[in-house]
Amino acid sequence: MNLPFLDHWRRRRGPSRGTALLVGGSGPGTRGSAGDLAAAGAIAELLAECELLRAHAAGEGVALDDTPASLEALDQLAPRWRDDEETVLRLGNDAGLYLGSVVVRAVPGAVWEIWPDGRPVVRLASGRELDVVEAGRGWATDGAPELCHVYAEAAES
Repeated sequence: MNLPFLDHWRRRRGPSRGTALLVGGSGPGTRGSAGDLAAAGAIAELLAECELLRAHAAGEGVALDDTPASLEALDQLAPRWRDDEETVLRLGNDAGLYLGSVVVRAVPGAVWEIWPDGRPVVRLASGRELDVVEAGRGWATDGAPELCHVYAEAAES
């Protein structure tokens, strides 16, 4: 995933040594100055955009309202995109980011964590990490795992 603002941030601060940026939610990564919180909120909002997925879902009559129920609706879509490899990749990325956004909003203590390599994952209050982009790519490619099942497992953690 290419996030240009992170490249700019890394150039200013130098190479990272195994630290992660925690974004959003109500966990320990959200404490800090008002500027830090505003930046974290902006990053979380950026991750939640998922334009291709939202456009595709709207075309199929599915409204994505950032709730767990919308994940079930996505799981019911006919996978007409699977004929186009580029669309599968982009839609999978968006599905993973959307899944992560729903988890961060709905599961107490869940936060975005962006590793130095730019990989966004969701860290649950238990410390478990979800590679939501990988889950989204699997969903777009094979239909498994279903997004609602990944969410249910996160909510139980």
